[in-house]
Amino acid sequence: MVDIILENEQDKVEFTEDAKRAVRDVCEAVMREEECDFNAEISVTLTDNEAIRAINKEQRGIDSATDVLSFPMLEFDENGCADASYEADGDYVILGDIVISMERAKEQAASLGHSLLREVAFLTAHSMLHLLGYDHVDDAEGEKTMCEKQDKVLFSLGITRDIGEKYEEKCE
Repeated sequence: MVDIILENEQDKVEFTEDAKRAVRDVCEAVMREEECDFNAEISVTLTDNEAIRAINKEQRGIDSATDVLSFPMLEFDENGCADASYEADGDYVILGDIVISMERAKEQAASLGHSLLREVAFLTAHSMLHLLGYDHVDDAEGEKTMCEKQDKVLFSLGITRDIGEKYEEKCE
Protein backbone atom coordinates (compact mmCIF):
# COMPACT_ATOMS: atom_id res chain seq x y z
CA MET A 1 0.00 0.00 0.00
CA VAL A 2 1.19 3.50 -0.81
CA ASP A 3 0.20 6.54 1.21
CA ILE A 4 0.76 9.68 -0.84
CA ILE A 5 0.86 13.09 0.77
CA LEU A 6 0.08 15.37 -2.17
CA GLU A 7 0.51 19.12 -1.87
CA ASN A 8 -0.18 21.55 -4.70
CA GLU A 9 1.83 24.68 -3.86
CA GLN A 10 1.40 26.36 -7.24
CA ASP A 11 -1.46 28.00 -9.08
CA LYS A 12 -0.02 28.38 -12.58
CA VAL A 13 -1.03 25.01 -14.02
CA GLU A 14 -4.26 23.14 -13.29
CA PHE A 15 -3.76 19.82 -11.54
CA THR A 16 -6.77 17.68 -12.44
CA GLU A 17 -8.33 14.74 -10.65
CA ASP A 18 -7.09 12.52 -13.49
CA ALA A 19 -3.53 13.71 -12.88
CA LYS A 20 -3.90 13.06 -9.14
CA ARG A 21 -5.08 9.54 -9.91
CA ALA A 22 -2.17 9.04 -12.33
CA VAL A 23 0.37 10.07 -9.67
CA ARG A 24 -1.10 7.53 -7.25
CA ASP A 25 -1.36 4.79 -9.90
CA VAL A 26 2.24 5.33 -11.03
CA CYS A 27 3.60 5.24 -7.47
CA GLU A 28 1.73 2.01 -6.77
CA ALA A 29 2.77 0.46 -10.10
CA VAL A 30 6.45 1.22 -9.49
CA MET A 31 6.23 -0.35 -6.03
CA ARG A 32 4.61 -3.48 -7.52
CA GLU A 33 7.08 -3.66 -10.40
CA GLU A 34 10.00 -3.39 -7.98
CA GLU A 35 8.43 -6.04 -5.71
CA CYS A 36 8.56 -3.80 -2.66
CA ASP A 37 7.16 -5.72 0.27
CA PHE A 38 6.38 -2.78 2.53
CA ASN A 39 3.83 -0.02 2.84
CA ALA A 40 5.36 3.28 1.78
CA GLU A 41 4.68 6.92 2.49
CA ILE A 42 5.64 9.31 -0.30
CA SER A 43 5.39 13.07 -0.28
CA VAL A 44 4.63 14.64 -3.67
CA THR A 45 4.81 18.42 -3.92
CA LEU A 46 3.71 20.30 -7.01
CA THR A 47 5.39 23.64 -7.46
CA ASP A 48 6.39 26.19 -10.10
CA ASN A 49 9.70 26.99 -11.79
CA GLU A 50 10.68 29.68 -9.32
CA ALA A 51 10.20 27.47 -6.27
CA ILE A 52 11.90 24.40 -7.77
CA ARG A 53 14.82 26.59 -8.80
CA ALA A 54 15.23 27.72 -5.18
CA ILE A 55 15.08 24.11 -3.93
CA ASN A 56 17.54 22.98 -6.61
CA LYS A 57 19.96 25.74 -5.62
CA GLU A 58 19.66 25.05 -1.90
CA GLN A 59 19.83 21.25 -2.08
CA ARG A 60 22.08 20.62 -5.08
CA GLY A 61 23.92 23.91 -5.62
CA ILE A 62 22.41 24.22 -9.11
CA ASP A 63 20.84 27.64 -9.75
CA SER A 64 18.27 26.66 -12.36
CA ALA A 65 14.76 25.31 -12.60
CA THR A 66 14.34 21.62 -13.31
CA ASP A 67 11.37 19.35 -13.96
CA VAL A 68 11.56 17.04 -10.94
CA LEU A 69 13.62 16.52 -7.82
CA SER A 70 13.81 13.37 -5.71
CA PHE A 71 14.84 13.17 -2.09
CA PRO A 72 15.13 9.51 -1.04
CA MET A 73 15.04 8.60 2.63
CA LEU A 74 16.43 5.06 2.23
CA GLU A 75 19.57 3.51 0.85
CA PHE A 76 19.40 0.47 -1.39
CA ASP A 77 22.02 -1.94 -2.64
CA GLU A 78 22.44 -2.78 -6.32
CA ASN A 79 19.59 -5.30 -6.12
CA GLY A 80 16.99 -2.63 -5.42
CA CYS A 81 13.88 -2.53 -3.30
CA ALA A 82 13.56 -6.16 -2.36
CA ASP A 83 16.89 -6.08 -0.50
CA ALA A 84 16.53 -2.70 1.18
CA SER A 85 16.97 -2.44 4.90
CA TYR A 86 14.43 -0.10 6.36
CA GLU A 87 12.56 0.78 9.49
CA ALA A 88 8.88 1.52 9.40
CA ASP A 89 7.42 4.58 11.07
CA GLY A 90 4.24 2.95 12.29
CA ASP A 91 2.82 0.93 9.41
CA TYR A 92 4.63 2.85 6.67
CA VAL A 93 8.20 3.25 5.49
CA ILE A 94 8.89 6.88 4.63
CA LEU A 95 10.28 6.45 1.13
CA GLY A 96 11.02 10.10 0.36
CA ASP A 97 9.92 13.28 -1.34
CA ILE A 98 9.12 14.09 -4.96
CA VAL A 99 8.96 17.72 -6.12
CA ILE A 100 7.51 18.39 -9.59
CA SER A 101 7.49 21.74 -11.38
CA MET A 102 4.09 21.85 -13.04
CA GLU A 103 5.26 24.77 -15.19
CA ARG A 104 8.20 22.75 -16.52
CA ALA A 105 6.00 19.67 -16.95
CA LYS A 106 3.56 21.71 -19.07
CA GLU A 107 6.43 23.14 -21.15
CA GLN A 108 7.94 19.69 -21.73
CA ALA A 109 4.60 18.11 -22.60
CA ALA A 110 4.02 20.79 -25.24
CA SER A 111 7.51 20.49 -26.70
CA LEU A 112 7.34 16.67 -26.77
CA GLY A 113 3.81 16.60 -28.21
CA HIS A 114 2.01 14.70 -25.48
CA SER A 115 -0.41 15.45 -22.66
CA LEU A 116 0.42 17.10 -19.37
CA LEU A 117 -0.98 14.02 -17.63
CA ARG A 118 1.51 11.82 -19.46
CA GLU A 119 4.40 14.13 -18.54
CA VAL A 120 3.43 14.22 -14.86
CA ALA A 121 3.11 10.42 -14.87
CA PHE A 122 6.54 10.08 -16.49
CA LEU A 123 8.15 12.46 -13.98
CA THR A 124 6.51 10.57 -11.13
CA ALA A 125 7.80 7.20 -12.42
CA HIS A 126 11.27 8.66 -12.92
CA SER A 127 11.34 10.13 -9.43
CA MET A 128 9.95 6.98 -7.81
CA LEU A 129 12.83 5.00 -9.29
CA HIS A 130 15.25 7.51 -7.76
CA LEU A 131 13.52 7.04 -4.39
CA LEU A 132 14.11 3.31 -4.78
CA GLY A 133 17.83 3.75 -5.36
CA TYR A 134 18.16 3.97 -9.14
CA ASP A 135 20.38 6.61 -10.71
CA HIS A 136 21.38 7.70 -14.19
CA VAL A 137 23.74 10.62 -13.63
CA ASP A 138 26.98 9.82 -15.48
CA ASP A 139 25.78 6.21 -15.82
CA ALA A 140 24.65 5.08 -19.28
CA GLU A 141 23.63 1.63 -18.03
CA GLY A 142 21.66 3.18 -15.16
CA GLU A 143 19.90 5.48 -17.60
CA LYS A 144 18.99 2.56 -19.85
CA THR A 145 17.63 0.60 -16.88
CA MET A 146 15.57 3.53 -15.65
CA CYS A 147 14.16 4.16 -19.14
CA GLU A 148 13.10 0.54 -19.51
CA LYS A 149 11.45 0.51 -16.09
CA GLN A 150 9.66 3.84 -16.69
CA ASP A 151 8.40 2.63 -20.05
CA LYS A 152 7.15 -0.64 -18.57
CA VAL A 153 5.22 1.07 -15.77
CA LEU A 154 3.64 3.69 -18.03
CA PHE A 155 2.76 1.07 -20.63
CA SER A 156 1.18 -1.17 -17.97
CA LEU A 157 -1.08 1.72 -16.96
CA GLY A 158 -1.97 2.65 -20.55
CA ILE A 159 -0.39 6.07 -20.19
CA THR A 160 0.67 6.92 -23.70
CA ARG A 161 2.10 9.88 -25.57
CA ASP A 162 -0.93 10.14 -27.83
CA ILE A 163 -4.37 8.90 -26.85
CA GLY A 164 -5.55 6.21 -29.21
CA GLU A 165 -2.12 5.45 -30.62
CA LYS A 166 -0.01 2.46 -29.72
CA TYR A 167 2.43 3.26 -26.94
CA GLU A 168 5.92 3.39 -28.36
CA GLU A 169 7.91 5.29 -25.75
CA LYS A 170 11.59 5.67 -26.47
CA CYS A 171 14.17 6.93 -24.02
CA GLU A 172 16.92 8.87 -25.65
